[in-house]
Amino acid sequence: MNVARCWGREHAIATAKVYLLAGHEDGQLPFAVSTGRTQHGDRTISDCQQWIAEHYAQPNPVAAMVSRSGLTQRRFSRRFRAATGQMAMDYVRGLRLEAAKRLIERGGGAIDAVAQQVGYEDSAFFRRLFRREVGLSPAAYRRKFNVPFDDPGRRALRSSLPSLPSDLRA
Repeated sequence: MNVARCWGREHAIATAKVYLLAGHEDGQLPFAVSTGRTQHGDRTISDCQQWIAEHYAQPNPVAAMVSRSGLTQRRFSRRFRAATGQMAMDYVRGLRLEAAKRLIERGGGAIDAVAQQVGYEDSAFFRRLFRREVGLSPAAYRRKFNVPFDDPGRRALRSSLPSLPSDLRA
């Protein structure tokens, strides 16, 4: 069965990412999701994680989390790492890169604009970071995973398949 033909390219890409079905010429990095642990018992760190999930693009995100936590920088760093398995800036970088990947997959405009939207002022730094962490340049990632917003063929196909679960019709 061809997933793209039945449910659209967006779902085919999501399926490929889960099952690593694409060609392996680029390795597995483009499919990796970089987030730390979210299930732990530290409520202060959980609160910071929930907050940063919505505010990752702001300047100095770790300093803002430290301030929000009411802990000293050193104590916050230790607790964050113990709870998530990552340093706070690495965690923020993972959130930013995942957001950038989603924006790039959906068109998201110019790569410089994507960099700005996720919190990087220096687009050259963003491009180097993206390539290092994802294994592809942002432009190559776009060519591989871009999903057009409005594909009339997909819309017509989806409307002809009423038995599809509603969560797959999005």
